[in-house]
Amino acid sequence: MAITTQQIKDLREETGAGVMDCRDALQQANGDFDEALDFLRQKGIATAAERADRESSDGVVELYSHGDGRVGVMVEVNCETDFVARSKAFRKFAHEIALQIAAGAPCYVSPDDIPGEVIEDKRKDAREFALEEGKPENVIDRIVEGRLKKFLDEVCLMRQPYVRDDELTVEELLMQNIGSIGENIIVRRFERWELGEDTMD
Repeated sequence: MAITTQQIKDLREETGAGVMDCRDALQQANGDFDEALDFLRQKGIATAAERADRESSDGVVELYSHGDGRVGVMVEVNCETDFVARSKAFRKFAHEIALQIAAGAPCYVSPDDIPGEVIEDKRKDAREFALEEGKPENVIDRIVEGRLKKFLDEVCLMRQPYVRDDELTVEELLMQNIGSIGENIIVRRFERWELGEDTMD
């Protein structure tokens, strides 16, 4: 089947992948847009896995203000080279991450950043709550794990649904960008402030 320029353009806008990658994906999928999209996502994840051990010490600190200055975000996003750090695609990704943090209000980048005692407290609270609700003992472990997963999905940036496409997690968005930009990318750290909120040391 002949692949049109418009199909390639649409796929490119959706994924940020290169023209040839989009053409190849559409050909593999016989012109099916969703299948081509999935193919590129999987390719991005594979590429990301290959690049995960690479040093990523360049990058950008992105600043973002939302809601007439009611919410402010500062996020450090790293890549491997200054060339990529200055590229439009990388800057756009950093901006999208800052936007996500403003909207999603995560507390951590990933589950690995959560102190063990916080996880244990959440697990204990979920168990006690399930017992108070009178849930049978044989399903309590499953309920606890379900509530813990929900907690992680809410507080971890990488596990949140992407604010512009809730079919995609932020981690999948990261993998796509690693695949299309061609360098390892790391969201290193962030801070989020909201006007009038209490701060705790």
